[in-house]
Amino acid sequence: MSIPTQPAAAPATVLHDRVLRWYDEHARDLPWRAPEATPWGILVSEAMLQQTPVARVLPVWLSWMERWPEPADLVAAGPGEAVRAWGRLGYPRRALRLHAAATAIVEQHGGTVPDDHAALLALPGIGDYTASAVASFAFGRRHVVLDTNVRRVLGRVLGGEPLPGPSPTRAERERAAALLPEEPATAAAWAVGVMELGALVCRATGPRCGDCPVSDLCRWRAAGRPPETRPRRVQGYAGTDRQVRGRLLAVLRDATGPVHRSSLEAAWGEPVQRERCLATLLEDGLVVSPADGVYALP
Repeated sequence: MSIPTQPAAAPATVLHDRVLRWYDEHARDLPWRAPEATPWGILVSEAMLQQTPVARVLPVWLSWMERWPEPADLVAAGPGEAVRAWGRLGYPRRALRLHAAATAIVEQHGGTVPDDHAALLALPGIGDYTASAVASFAFGRRHVVLDTNVRRVLGRVLGGEPLPGPSPTRAERERAAALLPEEPATAAAWAVGVMELGALVCRATGPRCGDCPVSDLCRWRAAGRPPETRPRRVQGYAGTDRQVRGRLLAVLRDATGPVHRSSLEAAWGEPVQRERCLATLLEDGLVVSPADGVYALP
């Protein structure tokens, strides 16, 4: 049996040219990518898109930006309204972090999203990925933007790896940095192009190698697309604390004011898990208790 021949490493410029031309033709028309998109809108989109599909984010983002087009608008509304408007996007602490970031933008930057990576990273709740993404996509700066989609594309094409691990490694960061175009605007386009290629073509399941602009250069494809061998933990949702927290928050979001404990008890009957989840919501600041046995959004 013959052993598949690995393709020779292509010059970075070849990868850049192919991916950028593919992106020009196939990029989704998303409002946070429009020329009129503001840095604040891009920051909001990056916060919402973490661990959440575009289809779920789009209507919430549109509603959010119509209601709070500037950071100061969100600050004035308060953290409770941020949690309410977050709806069922999941991981609602992101709403509180976004409100905290908006507050810092207003207090420290005059209401304008800073264009410097270090200043973005200093905002509360903003990690390296989000700071790099906003600096790149909103301001055209040259930064490595390493989300799961990018890691998967680069891992397959250059390393022959089926899927990336749970978190970026130093080797992945160095590989991505070595590929980053020198010209800032091109680097920003490359970042979003590779990300889109991973989202639409080089998917985790059902990859469309026939539509990939760099399939002939891909070491994973040349090796016969070997499957992932590392065990992957599949986290369910039904019956988990995440589900319970979501149920309790839904009661508070749908209410016009504070609710009595009995409403939360009706939302989840098992008392031990319910009380544990209520305690974590209070600890996270997603819920407040203005009076004994009464609960509300912050």
